[in-house]
This record gives sequence, structure tokens and C-alpha cells, in this order.
Amino acid sequence: MDIKTIIEVMEGKGYVVFKNDTKPFNINYVGIRDERNINTFNDWLIIFWKYLGKWNFFSRPGTTDPGTYWLDNPGNVDGTALLKENQYRSTWKIGKHRGSYEALVQKKEVTVYRDKNRDGVLDLTGKEYTGYFGINHHKSGKSSTQVNKWSAGCQVTADEVHYNIAMQIFKEATKVWGEGITYTLLNKKDF
Repeated sequence: MDIKTIIEVMEGKGYVVFKNDTKPFNINYVGIRDERNINTFNDWLIIFWKYLGKWNFFSRPGTTDPGTYWLDNPGNVDGTALLKENQYRSTWKIGKHRGSYEALVQKKEVTVYRDKNRDGVLDLTGKEYTGYFGINHHKSGKSSTQVNKWSAGCQVTADEVHYNIAMQIFKEATKVWGEGITYTLLNKKDF
């Protein structure tokens, strides 16, 4: 996936693409969901920004979907949360995931679907719920291949080394541009 194509898809959907390159780390944070092979880290989490005329790009495998553990055992009577594909402006800030370690945590409401039928297929349509659900961006373990319990709706990086690099980029962006990371969730079908 190249930056030009991602920008075309984002702009085609009417989403903002941050292009101001007078200061560093004006980041665009994008998740690309692949609905196939749930319970694997088969999605892409991408950060890109332009600085002094040059685009910078960092991508890593992750998941934008809950693991099968939570799909089979919803922690909410309405079902397990699946973040709706959309752009969420300044929705995350640096904080603590479950009070444990630095992560991106919700600072604004997001919209989710709820999957409660336990059929192994992601329910990405239906009733929408908007609010504060603890939809964070965090890591799995040191390095994971299966999502399992790592996500109950959060956006999760599969590898701790990649996660630490991403968190450093988020911290630098926050120093320069202030609190509030914008996240855009797309679908592989958009490409």
C-alpha cells in the first residue's frame, strides 16, 4: 500500500489528509481492515506525514477487529465492539491502557457496531452505538500471531518493537501539534 493510493481513498471519502509540512509529525494515522482470516494480525496500521516536501511512512501489522475469544464471549450484552470505518478527528490521546502502560486512549466518542451472534463473521452493519467504549490503540504481547484475547474492539499492534516505534511517533506528534491523534479506519475493499 503506497501513500498516494491511501490519500486518494481518504480524499475520495471526504476525509481530511494532513499535508502541512512546515513542522514535523503532522501525522495521518490509518488502519486498513481485512475482513478475512479473523483472529490474525492481518490488518495494517499505518502512520504517514509530510515534512519539508518529503513523505514519511511507517506501517506495521495489527488488528482492527476483536479476537475470536471476545466474539465468542461478548463482554457486553449487546455484543462485542467493532469500530465503524470512519475518520475520528482528534479522538485519541496518550494515556494508560487499563492503567498499565502508555497507549492511545479515547478522548472523544467513537462509533461501533456490536457483534453478538457468535457466528465467526464480523458484523460490520446494523445498529450503531456511539460513546466512550475504551476503544484504544495498544500492543499485544512481545510478538503475537493470534489476536485471541488481545482485542475486544481495540486497534492492536502485533509486535512490541513496532508498537514502541509508533508510540514514539505519537509522542513527537503530540509535542509539535498538541493533544489529539486523528484515526482513519478504512477497509481493504476500498482499494
